[in-house]
Amino acid sequence: MSRSLMAVLAGTFTLRFSTGLTGGLLTYYLAQLPAHGGENVTAVAFGALLATFYAAELILATPFGLLSDRLGHHRVMQFGPFFGAAAVLITWATTNLLVIGGTRVLEGSSTAASVPSILGFIAMATAGDELLRGRMSARFEGATIAGLGAGFVVAGPLYDLIGRDGFVLNAGIYAISLAIYRFGVEEPPHATAARAAHPGFSRYLAIVRSSHIWLLAPTWIAINATLALYTSQTVFQLVKEPNPKFSDQLLMGGFDPSQVSLGLGLGLIVFFAGLLFWGDRFKRFRRTTIILFGVGGGALLVAMAFLLNHSEGVPTPVRVIEVLGLGVGLFVLSGATPAALGLLADVSEAFPDDRGAIMGLYSVFLAVGQIAGSLIGGAAADAKGLDGIFITTVVLLVVALVPLMHLRSFEHLVGATAETEPG
Repeated sequence: MSRSLMAVLAGTFTLRFSTGLTGGLLTYYLAQLPAHGGENVTAVAFGALLATFYAAELILATPFGLLSDRLGHHRVMQFGPFFGAAAVLITWATTNLLVIGGTRVLEGSSTAASVPSILGFIAMATAGDELLRGRMSARFEGATIAGLGAGFVVAGPLYDLIGRDGFVLNAGIYAISLAIYRFGVEEPPHATAARAAHPGFSRYLAIVRSSHIWLLAPTWIAINATLALYTSQTVFQLVKEPNPKFSDQLLMGGFDPSQVSLGLGLGLIVFFAGLLFWGDRFKRFRRTTIILFGVGGGALLVAMAFLLNHSEGVPTPVRVIEVLGLGVGLFVLSGATPAALGLLADVSEAFPDDRGAIMGLYSVFLAVGQIAGSLIGGAAADAKGLDGIFITTVVLLVVALVPLMHLRSFEHLVGATAETEPG
């Protein structure tokens, strides 16, 4: 099983690399769309296109999760690369925003098919081993973030080098993901027997209605909305032609894709280090404690980013301190996502035949957060530039704190209650 787990992580990295590469290439492509014969893209329109991707993931994650419980996690995780390859090839061939919106649906379908089946496989493979579950939760998030981040980093110089032809190259990377899933992952024999007796959608509805899993939803959605602001709208504002009314904001516009890629690469290293650190501390800290630390790290990050955005004329040593503080905040924030994923895997422990469907809620929470972050961030950026994004981050962090305090009171019941609930 260790070989299969390593293959799942490798496939996750390459698949998410393709997703990140598409997102980066699309950001630069849309920012320069008029030069390719297309129309000007506003921040709100850009946010709507991003939301389309996550809407598809939101709607389709649960059906694909149920399908993976019925057909097998290994089989369904192979669907994603097909959808992704189709999406990038169509994007390469068009400048029409409606068609590009359709490719966002295909890209969202890729994630919706792959993530629940992958997480269901991981939850099945780590059953009864808390340390392995903590490490695999962190490493899955690490592979996801590293893949997305590396894709964004590569997107800048690749777009500078070959422009939108990078979408064609990305189709080949999706093919590599398919090969890893097809030949590197083996599903255990007992999974076949479990699928034969699977009762389907009615059992899933009963589980979702009766479990404590929804206590986690508001906090996780708010955290994902926060992350969405910095993987989409912030990058768009850094490379888009600066608006004169935000001339007092140092970071608004004026950066080329390669410079943005360098900054993303450094941030990726910090975030990945944080994932490794917090993933080994599941036995020492409660899941909600790690999430609480993450919210505090997010607050530090936004404070330092705001100061850096208004650091015109500030001495260089002060700017260095602000950048270091930003890195510390990012390091601490990184622990929130594997901790939330660990809580979800704990719930699935009581329902071993429904892991794909339950772990599909990861994509649901992620998608809702990303949609909210993309749309709210677009309006905030149009109104206040990067300062609007920073203000929105503070509001989202406050939203995350309120249900988290309630969740802490019930954390010890999440798995235990599920075991006693009727199926």
